[in-house]
Amino acid sequence: MNPKNRDKLVVEICLLAGKIMIENGSEMVRVTDTIDRIAKNAGAFQARSYVTLTGIIMSANYNNGAQVISIDKRSFDLEKVSVVNDYSRKFAERKINLRQFYYALEHIDDTVPRFNKWMQLLGAAMVSGCLEIVFRDNIRDFPIACFIGMFGWVMYSIIEKYTSIKFLSEFISALGIGLLSIISINYLHLGNSVDDLIIGSIMPLVPGVPITNAVRDVLSGNLISGPSRGVEAVISACALGFGVAMAIKILG
Repeated sequence: MNPKNRDKLVVEICLLAGKIMIENGSEMVRVTDTIDRIAKNAGAFQARSYVTLTGIIMSANYNNGAQVISIDKRSFDLEKVSVVNDYSRKFAERKINLRQFYYALEHIDDTVPRFNKWMQLLGAAMVSGCLEIVFRDNIRDFPIACFIGMFGWVMYSIIEKYTSIKFLSEFISALGIGLLSIISINYLHLGNSVDDLIIGSIMPLVPGVPITNAVRDVLSGNLISGPSRGVEAVISACALGFGVAMAIKILG
């Protein structure tokens, strides 16, 4: 492989690795460190990169122009972040070459599939129900909290599939959770506390990872991605709050 094609492949690998990591919830420090390590291990010692929440700019050396890749969506799958780091370590140890590295990144969705729907529902149920016991000592609300938590997660997953507006999905899901919680307590008498039920059931939708990453980025000195993640987390929290408030306004 001639040097020009090699540099081009190195840049493409770095951009793709960074995009996968950002799209799946990695903090900027980890992304920047991974890109720099890949470039150095590939022999591109003059490589420079600029990483933000919505795009990555990188060049392999001073003679070649920079390339840009945009980040259009962001979700949370930390297993993919871990797999990209594993590929980076294997490349550093010369267990895989550049072409194998690029092929592995291109097909990461096939090698690291998302959790099955029933596992996602089980996780949402456990997060919602266990909160009632651990923090509120409210055993009676455990089963109904599990059910409403799963209901909210199903609503979020379905709406997210048909709309590109994440905050709309969160708002409608929170509205559904609020309405079902109020109906379950005030009309069907299936639990003790509406407040506890809403708080527990809405937990799977709370933007915990964005808030954590925002603080991490700000503390590391990244004053662009950190506040951006913080604003995104605040808007998500407001969407959830507005949804619950709308439900309380409708049913009281």
